[in-house]
This record gives sequence, structure tokens and C-alpha cells, in this order.
Amino acid sequence: MNTKITLLLAASFIAIVAVFGVALILVHNGIVDADKRVEEAKAQIGAVCQRRLDLMPNLIETVKAYAAHEKSVLTSVTEARTHAQNTLDRLARDGYTPETMKALETSQAQVTSSIRGIFALVENYPDLKASSNFLALQDQFEGTENRISVARQRFNSAVRIYNSKIEKFPGVLIAPIFGYQEAEYFEAKEDAYEPVQAKF
Repeated sequence: MNTKITLLLAASFIAIVAVFGVALILVHNGIVDADKRVEEAKAQIGAVCQRRLDLMPNLIETVKAYAAHEKSVLTSVTEARTHAQNTLDRLARDGYTPETMKALETSQAQVTSSIRGIFALVENYPDLKASSNFLALQDQFEGTENRISVARQRFNSAVRIYNSKIEKFPGVLIAPIFGYQEAEYFEAKEDAYEPVQAKF
């Protein structure tokens, strides 16, 4: 009889350990998946910001042909683009950390401001506003601004899901064991990430 009880207790203990092990694996894998979605969303923000930077030289050249004497505006756009490109290069090199994400936010705010300056400048040049090259660029910028907004929303959604997984039970017990920490949301500076208004 004692042998049967001992075997039953041993089997029960093994079953409990197995259930706990499976639960640990499932929770850990869920956190890993959520973390990977956050990383993917960060990379998408970088990709759409790069698209915007890639469009800027075409915009500058198009405007330059009409407004060559507006050098200060064109220079500020070029400088903002260079700073933002350096930031994206740093992200590619160093990875997406809270510090590099803040640098990305700041550099993209400067880009947004400089693009607004170009579009304000265009108001003084009716021929430029009617140029097919400029109109095509305007459409591409508007599409890119929408992509940036969507990428930012997806990132923040992925961060919310990830943070929920590591803050809810049993993730709150498991996440610290594997070094998972709360992720920060992508927050724009005031109106920095509102779409550039380019209505003519």
C-alpha cells in the first residue's frame, strides 16, 4: 500500500512539474513573440522614415529649379535630412534602444519642420505648384506621412501587447527571469508627426 501511495505521489509531482514546465514554455514563447513584434514594428518605423528621407533630395531639386534664391530654406531641409539619415544609420548600427528611439523622434521632428518650410515656400511659386514633378512628389510625401502614422500606431500597439504580457500573471513572474523589461511607446513631440500639410 505504501508503495502505491509513493508511486501516486511521485506521479502527481511529475505531472505538476510537467504542467508547470509546459506553462512556463508557453508563457515565455508568448513573451518572445510579442517582443519580436515590437522589434519588427520598430524596424518598420525606420523603413518609412528612410522612405521620407529618400524622397527629400527629389523635392529639394524640384524646388531649387524654381526657387534658387531661397537658399536658407533649402539648406535647412538638407541639414535636417543629413541629421535624420545619420540617426537612421546609428539605429542600424546600435539597434533600437530607448535612447536611439528618442533620437529618431527628434530627428524626424526636424525633418517634418523643414518639409513644412518647403511647402510654405512653394506658396510663393505658382509655376512650381502646378509642376507635374512637384505634384507627384507631393502625393508621395502624403502617402509616406500616412505610412509613418500607421507604422507608429502599429509599434505602439505591439508595445501595448508586449507590456501586457510581461505585466500580467504569470508573465510578471517569468519575464524578469529572462530579462524582459517594459518597452516604451513611440511618442511624438507635440505635433511633430502630424502629416505635413501640402494642400495647394
